[in-house]
Amino acid sequence: MTTRYLGRTGVRIGPLTLGTMNFGRHQDEAESLRIIHAALDAGITSVDTADVYAQGVSEEITGKALRGRRDDVFLATKFHNRIGDDPSHAGNSRRWIVRAVEDSLRRLGTDRIDLYQAHRPDPHTDLLETLRALDDLIRAGKILYYGTSVFPAHQLVEAQWLADKHGLTAPHTEQLPYSLLVRTNEREVFPVVRKYGLGVISYGPLAAGWLSGAYRIGADQPTSARADLIPGRFDVSADRNQRKLAAADALAGLAEEHGLSLIELAVAFALNHPAISSIIIGPRTAEHLDTYLKAATVRLSADILDRIDRIVEPGTHFLERDTGVDTPSLQPDQLRRNPA
Repeated sequence: MTTRYLGRTGVRIGPLTLGTMNFGRHQDEAESLRIIHAALDAGITSVDTADVYAQGVSEEITGKALRGRRDDVFLATKFHNRIGDDPSHAGNSRRWIVRAVEDSLRRLGTDRIDLYQAHRPDPHTDLLETLRALDDLIRAGKILYYGTSVFPAHQLVEAQWLADKHGLTAPHTEQLPYSLLVRTNEREVFPVVRKYGLGVISYGPLAAGWLSGAYRIGADQPTSARADLIPGRFDVSADRNQRKLAAADALAGLAEEHGLSLIELAVAFALNHPAISSIIIGPRTAEHLDTYLKAATVRLSADILDRIDRIVEPGTHFLERDTGVDTPSLQPDQLRRNPA
């Protein structure tokens, strides 16, 4: 499998990164182990997990799968979301980071994490505190690189400025959603990450299933394992989803016209952007894994890319929550309105 540089780190990473969000949640340990081993055997060398996935179970399964193969894998995990019922076991504060990293190291059964990522911005913690804590973890050898996930462009710039001003190691990567239906990051984030040499690991190439091929005009309502997470996000009868459904249908037609599956078109599109280092995939079966591996070899012509741009305009998305975060400045409404 061909490799790409992960931003300015000098690390070479494959185009596909195995995501583990479903392990321990929708897939039991035995099936999860089978998929991880199959992915590694197929040439995938990077694995992305998070402490919040199945409340730590995903990290434990990942650690078991990597026994004897740890040095051959670029291992990434994340902190930020609440673990357990204690509200203090969350966020991007130094206090939580130093606790969270030790917990992740123990669950993963490793002495270092290759890439440690802030899963989301924390509006309650000064960004400089977070950067200092992560810089200290690099100096202590507990992590090798660190990154952010779904940070807006202005915070990515601020992080680089703060690191330079205070003599700290600057973030190395950004993780974000990117697909045929979620193209917002083309507008501001991608230019920023390219300016500062950040590696980008994107997720959601199938737009949470909307690009699986099941969402077609006139077809029955598809089922989704994520339907309970964001109510209404997958309801094809909802007015706000009609334009997305029409786009998914048109993209499926374009793929068929060129002898491709919609999954192949979607994965090839995500990998085509020059800012992308690797995309996260979440296969639930060995067959799904084979589909992703095949899709990673597809190359799209300029004509197909132009047709895609006419179906979904560059820099756009259909639903705000598809961008991966509820923008703090838009919630609650008191932040957008003068008092009466």
